Amino acid sequence: MKDYLLTLITLSLLLSPLGAHAKRVYLEPGDFLSQSFPKNSPDANRLLITGDIKANLRKVLHGRYSKVRIPYWQSGKRTAWILERIGKERPITAGFVVEDDRIVSFKVLIFRESRGWEIHNTFFTEQFDDAYLKDKQKLSNHVDNITGATMSVNAMKTLAKMALLLHAEVISKNSTL
Repeated sequence: MKDYLLTLITLSLLLSPLGAHAKRVYLEPGDFLSQSFPKNSPDANRLLITGDIKANLRKVLHGRYSKVRIPYWQSGKRTAWILERIGKERPITAGFVVEDDRIVSFKVLIFRESRGWEIHNTFFTEQFDDAYLKDKQKLSNHVDNITGATMSVNAMKTLAKMALLLHAEVISKNSTL
């Protein structure tokens, strides 16, 4: 009976949802930045989240943003953002490159969920190419959902809007200096 119980406990731990949340690193953040700025990777800057930025982020996120500063990298009018958002239960790390107020590149860097890993595939990420913000809240491109990955898809759409909003803020701030 003891052996049966031990086997049952071991199997339940191995098959539990905790074991299903394997961290998949598709692209290291440093490699993403090297690809985004092939000639020379700029140093990280930090955008302070206050005032209008905070209010606009709240609208895009449908809630408050907990961080006070967001790191970004900039060379000329090109910015790169490494952002995180919870899909269903765990954070997904994604990288966005924005230039001329449009998404130039989007990559899922680290995926920690048990489902929805398909969002890292090119057929999904290409839907964001050349996307821009309409009315400071809506993504211009229609993004098709992936069955079983609705929350991960929604998280990436939110991050895309966030990257575009933050890019516009940084570019307008730098043009007034």
